[in-house]
Amino acid sequence: MNMNGQPERHRGHHHDPASLFTRTMLLQAVRQALLKFHPVKLAKNPVMFLVAVSTLYATILHGVHVAQGADWQPVIMQILLWLWATVFFANLAEALAEGRGKARADSLRQTRSAQKAKRLDDPQENTAYSMVPPTELDVGDVVLVEAGDIIPVDGEVIEGIASVNESAITGESAPVIRESGGDRSAVTGGTTVISDWIKVRITAKHGETFLDRMIRMVEGAARQKTPNEIALDILLAGLSLIFLVAVVTLACFAIYSGTTVPNIYLVALLVTLVPTTIGGLLSAIGIAGMDRLIHINIVAKSGRAVEASGDIDTILLDKTGTITYGNRMMESLHPLRGVSQDQLAEAITLASWQDETPEGKSIVQMGIGHFGVTVEPERIACFIPFSAQKRMSGVDLTDGTEIRKGARDSILKMIELKDGPVYDELNQIVDGIARAGGTPLVVVAERRPLGVVYLKDTIKPGIRKRFAQLRQMGIRTIMITGDNALTAATIAAEAGVDDFLAEATPERKLDFIRKAQAQGSLVAMCGDGSNDAPALAQADVGVAMNDGTQPAKEAANLVDLDSDPTKLIEVVLVGKQLLITRGALTTFSIANDVAKYFAIIPTLFMGLYPQLKAMDIMRLGDLKSAVLAAVIFNALIIVALIPLALRGVSLHSSSASALLRRHLLLFGGLGLLIPFAGIKIIEITIKALGLVGAGG
Repeated sequence: MNMNGQPERHRGHHHDPASLFTRTMLLQAVRQALLKFHPVKLAKNPVMFLVAVSTLYATILHGVHVAQGADWQPVIMQILLWLWATVFFANLAEALAEGRGKARADSLRQTRSAQKAKRLDDPQENTAYSMVPPTELDVGDVVLVEAGDIIPVDGEVIEGIASVNESAITGESAPVIRESGGDRSAVTGGTTVISDWIKVRITAKHGETFLDRMIRMVEGAARQKTPNEIALDILLAGLSLIFLVAVVTLACFAIYSGTTVPNIYLVALLVTLVPTTIGGLLSAIGIAGMDRLIHINIVAKSGRAVEASGDIDTILLDKTGTITYGNRMMESLHPLRGVSQDQLAEAITLASWQDETPEGKSIVQMGIGHFGVTVEPERIACFIPFSAQKRMSGVDLTDGTEIRKGARDSILKMIELKDGPVYDELNQIVDGIARAGGTPLVVVAERRPLGVVYLKDTIKPGIRKRFAQLRQMGIRTIMITGDNALTAATIAAEAGVDDFLAEATPERKLDFIRKAQAQGSLVAMCGDGSNDAPALAQADVGVAMNDGTQPAKEAANLVDLDSDPTKLIEVVLVGKQLLITRGALTTFSIANDVAKYFAIIPTLFMGLYPQLKAMDIMRLGDLKSAVLAAVIFNALIIVALIPLALRGVSLHSSSASALLRRHLLLFGGLGLLIPFAGIKIIEITIKALGLVGAGG
C-alpha cells in the first residue's frame, strides 16, 4: 500500500484489486445475503437485528389489517419492501467482503491433495514405510517426501535437503530450499518437493495445519470480533435503544395529544434513526481489512492483529534485508601489523568456506579470485555456524587450529584482549570501518588477532523518504542490527530511522520491546528464527516469515507468505486504514440521522402542530412521500458505501490523530449534507414516477 492508501502490487495469485467483485462473486453474495436472514446470524448484529424485528412486526401488522378487510396500500408495501431491503443490503455488504476472502480460500483448498503419505516405520531408515492418507498422520510421525511428492501436512525437516515449490501458498513460482536445522526447516502442507528428498516430522494434525487455519481465516469462519468492534457494537446498540425509547415516547405523546400515528411510519422513523449505515457495514470493514492483507500475501491469525496494527506507534525493523539489501560483500582486508594480507585472506577464506550467507560466499569468491587462496577442504575438521548469542562463526582445522570471525566485542571477549597496542590498532581499524557505514568482521586464529574484514551493504533507495512519511504519521522507526554501535549509528543516520538497537541479541530485542510497552508504546516487529519467537510473541503485532521456523510462525499473529520483512510497514498502514475507515463511516452514519429526523418528524406531526412546518427545510410536505424517500435513501446509502468499506479511505502522510480529525470532519460534513440532497431528489423522483398516489 502506498502512502495514498492504494495497495501496491505484490506477487501472488489474487483477484485484481481494481475490480472489487466479479459477477460470479456478486451472485454468490446475493445468495449468502439471503441466508444471513437466519435469526441466529442476524442476532450477531444488534442494529440490524432490531431493524429486522421491527420490520417483521410492521409486516405482520399490515398483513393482519389487510386480512381484516383494510385497503391494500401500495405506499405501505413500498415502505416495507425498502425496510427489508435495508437488512438485505447490510447482509450483502458482509457477504461481499466474505466472498472476496472465499475466492482466495477456494484457490487454497485446491492445493490440498488426497495423495497418500510415506510414513516411515523407522525414522532412521528410508526403506520401510507405509502409505497412509494424510488424515491418519499424527503429531510426531515421520514421513519421507521425495521429488514429485506433496508434503501432506505441516512439519519440520529433520533430515535431508530439497527444493520445494510453494507457489500454491505464496503465488511465487521460484522454488525455495528446505533443509534440516537452522531457520529454513519448516515446511507447509500442500507444497511440492521438486528435487531430492527430505524426512519431515509432523507438527500439526490434518485439519489444524497452517493451510487449514489460513482457509478458515480468509473465509471469515474463524474471525472473531475485535475489542474495538465489540465496544462499537455496544455503542450502536445503546444508540438504537435510545431511539427505540424515543419513538415509543412519540407514539405515546401522539395518543395523549388526541391523534394516532400509523405503526408503519413509526417503524420507518425508528429504522431511519438507528445507525443502520455503520451497523450494516461494520463487519464488512473488518473483513475487508483482513482481505487487504491477503492481497499483499499476509495472513492474519485474527482480526485483532489487523486492528492492533493500526494503533502501532513503534516499528522494529531488521537492518539486513529491510533497510539495506542484505547482500553484504567483502570490500577490503585490513591486516594488523605483523600479519600479511595473504595470511588474513587465507584465514578468512577458510573460516567462510562452509558459510552459506551472502557475505560468506562473497568472502570465499574474493579470497579465491582476488587473493589466489587455495582451499583444501580436507583440512577443515569442523565448521562452527554463526549464532545470535555468540555472534561469531568459523572453523576448526584438522591440525587443531581454531579460526573465528565475528563482531569485535564477541571476539575480544573470547580471546580476553582488553588493552595494549594490538587492542588499540584493532579498535582504530574497526571504528574507521564503522564510521564509513561498513560492517567490520574481526578475524582471529589460535586466539591471535589477524585483522579486520570490511563488509559493505547498500541502503535501499527511497527508504529514507518512507521513514519520513511514517514519522509524519506518528510512527517511530527503530533499526535492529547485530552491528556495533558506530556502524549502526552511521547507517541509522543515512537511512533516517528514529533510533537503533546495536549488537542486538534475542534477549536484547525482547527487553527493548518490554521497555517500550512499559512506556505506553504499541510495538510491531518481524522475525523468522526460533530465537525471534519470544520477541514476536511479546510484540503487539508480530509478523513471521513463511520460510522461517515453526516456533516463529506460532508465536506471531501475522504470517508473511512472501517472507519480505519490508511489508511490516504495509501491515501498519492497512491497520491504520481500517481504523480510520471505521471511524469515518461511523461519523457519517450518525451525522446523516439529522437529515432523516428533519424529513420525517415535521411531516409526522405537522397536522397537530403547524409550527413544525418551519422545520420542514426540505419542503417535503407530504408524509407518505417523505417517509418513503427517507427509507429509500436509508437503504441505498448502504449500497453506495460498500465500495468505500471494502477499499478503505485513502491515507496521507499525517499523524493518526490528524488523519482521524480530517476524515471525521469530512465524513461528518458529508453525512449532514448528502442526506438532505439525496432525500429531496428521491422524493421528487417518486412523485414524478407516481409511486405515491392518491390512494397511497
